[in-house]
Amino acid sequence: MEEHFQLAFSAAERGNLEEAIAEYQKVLKMDSKHFRAHLNLGVVYGRQGKWKKEISKYKKAIDINPNFTEAYFNLGVAYGEQGKFDEAISFYQKALQIHPSYVEAHNNLGVLYLRKGKLDEAFSEYKKTIEIKPDYPKGHFNLGYVYHRNGKLEEAIASFQEALTIQPNYAEAHYNLAVIYYEKQEFKVAIEHLDQAVKFGKKVDPKLLEHLKPYR
Repeated sequence: MEEHFQLAFSAAERGNLEEAIAEYQKVLKMDSKHFRAHLNLGVVYGRQGKWKKEISKYKKAIDINPNFTEAYFNLGVAYGEQGKFDEAISFYQKALQIHPSYVEAHNNLGVLYLRKGKLDEAFSEYKKTIEIKPDYPKGHFNLGYVYHRNGKLEEAIASFQEALTIQPNYAEAHYNLAVIYYEKQEFKVAIEHLDQAVKFGKKVDPKLLEHLKPYR
C-alpha cells in the first residue's frame, strides 16, 4: 500500500495526473479509510479542474479524520477559488479551531475578509500571521496593503520594507512602495522600487511608468 502511495505522489509531482489517480485508487481499495490518500486524490482532481470530485474527497478525508486540518484548509482554498467566500471562511475557521497557529489559514482568511471589504477583520488575521511567524513576508506585505488602503502611508512603507528585508526579491512589495513614493512625490525612490519590481518580474501599470519618465 505504501508503495502505491509513493508511486501516486511521484506521478502527481511529475504532472502525470491519471497515473496518480490510478495509484491513489489502488491505495483506497486496500484501505478505504486512508484519509491522506483521499486528500491527495482531491488535490489531483483539483489540478484537473474537477471541482466536485475534489471537494468530495476532502470531505471524505474529514469524515474519516474530523481533526484533519489540511483537509479543512484545502476546502477553504477550493471554495475560495469558486468565489464561495462564506463557505471558504467557515472551513478556514474550522482549521484554526484545531490548529490556531496555522499561518496560511490566517493569511487566506485575511484575504477573503479583504475581498468582502472587511478591512478590520483582514488586518487582524494578517497581524496574527506575523505574531506566529515574524519572518513571514506575505503577512508583512498584506499588512502594508491594508495600511495603504486606510491611508496610513508610513505604516504601509514600514510593512513593505519589512517584507523586503525578509525577501528582497518580493516584486509586489517593491511595486507597492513605488506607488506610495509616487503618491508622496518622492519620485527618485519610486523609480528605484519600480525598477526593482520590473527586475523581479512584476508587470507594472504603464501609466505609472509614463508618470515617472520625466524624473529619470
